[in-house]
Amino acid sequence: MADAVDLAFSEYGAGRPVVILHGLFGAGANWTAVARQLGERFRVFALDLRNHGASPWAPRMDYRSMAADVAAFIAARRLGRAALVGHSMGGKAAMVLALTQPALVERLVVVDIAPVAHPSANADYVEAMRALDLRGVTRRGAADALLRPRIPDDAVRLFLLQNLVPGPDGLRWRLNLGAIAEGMDELAGFPEFPAGTEYAGPVLVVRGERSDYVQERDLPAFRRLFPRSRMVAIPRAGHWVHADRTEDFLAEVVPFLAAS
Repeated sequence: MADAVDLAFSEYGAGRPVVILHGLFGAGANWTAVARQLGERFRVFALDLRNHGASPWAPRMDYRSMAADVAAFIAARRLGRAALVGHSMGGKAAMVLALTQPALVERLVVVDIAPVAHPSANADYVEAMRALDLRGVTRRGAADALLRPRIPDDAVRLFLLQNLVPGPDGLRWRLNLGAIAEGMDELAGFPEFPAGTEYAGPVLVVRGERSDYVQERDLPAFRRLFPRSRMVAIPRAGHWVHADRTEDFLAEVVPFLAAS
C-alpha cells in the first residue's frame, strides 16, 4: 500500500464499522444525511476518494488504486472487517476491494452500479469542466451560466458545481480533472479477474427503478463474482438512489447492515 492516498473523511456514531464510498464527481459530504442516520446504529466513515473532495490528488485514477486507498484506511484505523456502502464509482471500488482483499470486507452494499463496463456522458462532463475559464470567476452563479451551454441538464450541472471552491484567482475545481480524464476509460469499465474469483460474503445491490445503470444482462456478472448477492429496486428512484428516496433506501440497507 506504499502508493495509497491518506483519504479525508467524516465520522458519525459508534458500533460496527460502515465505510461509505461516493460516486464520480462526488464527495463524502453528499452522503451526510444518510451517514448521520446510519450513525444511530453504526460507526460510519464517509470518505472522500482520491482526486475528490478534501483528499489528496494522485496521478492514478483506477479501481485497484481506489480499493488500495480504502484498504489502507481500514487498516490504519484498525477497523478489522468493515461493511462497505459504495455508490456508482464508489460501488465499483468497493466491489474490487471485496474481490481482492475479502478479509477486510464484512459485507457489501452496491448502489446502482454493476461490475461491468458502462458507457456514460462523464467524459463529456470532464471536458466541459476543464474547458471552463474560471479566471476572475468568484461566484458559482457565474460559473453556472458559463457551463450551461455545454451541460444543459440543471441537476447534473449543479451537482458538478458543488466541486468549485475558492482559489487564489477566483474559483477552482477541487477535483483532479486531469487524472480523472486520463482514467476515464478505466472508470467506465471494470477490472478483469481470473476465473473462479468471487467474494463469498453477503452483498445487497440497491438499484433505482428509474435508472439504467443496472440492467438484466448484468445479473450473471453479479452471480459469478458475488454468489450471495441479492438485488432490490427502490421505486421512483433514479441513479442517486440514496438522495432520491432516502427513507426507502435506509429501510433496505439498515436491516442488511445490522444482520449477523
